[in-house]
Amino acid sequence: ELFPPGQMTAVHLPPHFLLIFPNDVAHLSHHNPKTRRLEGRRNISSRLSVVFSRTLASAGKELKDNFLKALAEREEANRSGKMTSVIFIRDYNTLGQEVSGYIDYTHRLKTQDFEPYFCGKKRLMPGPSDLCYYNWKTQMSTSNSSPNFEVIYDDPNGLLFKSKRDKTMLNPRSRSSGTLLQSDLYVHVMLYDRSVRMF
Repeated sequence: ELFPPGQMTAVHLPPHFLLIFPNDVAHLSHHNPKTRRLEGRRNISSRLSVVFSRTLASAGKELKDNFLKALAEREEANRSGKMTSVIFIRDYNTLGQEVSGYIDYTHRLKTQDFEPYFCGKKRLMPGPSDLCYYNWKTQMSTSNSSPNFEVIYDDPNGLLFKSKRDKTMLNPRSRSSGTLLQSDLYVHVMLYDRSVRMF
């Protein structure tokens, strides 16, 4: 649920968003009946979509690579909370070492500027702070839960990502749960998408 009762402004809305639609917040605070709460959530959700559409890092970019196109197609949904996506990348870092890892796309969008990636000035790569990271040369391995996913190691299924929103499991070993993309920029890339119930 995007805006849980009693947690809407504290958890999901940064303070500067309150300046965009104060009437909706005030509307929700009066007596808080269920019908008004749902109506207010829809109003806020729709306005959030407008805000994010004006600030998409991929907006106006001429993208030729399939991977970047796929990220652009998912950017608005991941920014607005309609979707959470996990990115798997296997490639070589600047030292020529093969690395692979899983990235929480939604979380990265909130913590990094993606315009250099869409412009081709930088390459999106997994790092030690992402969901999972492995350097095949140094054998360095890390795993970290994110605001959207809990990393679980389960025998015999291996690596799993548990959604913190709906508690469902994402199994990256299941090909049916991911989309394999042909990219000129990376050795191997896959995307795993989870739709999020808005209400």
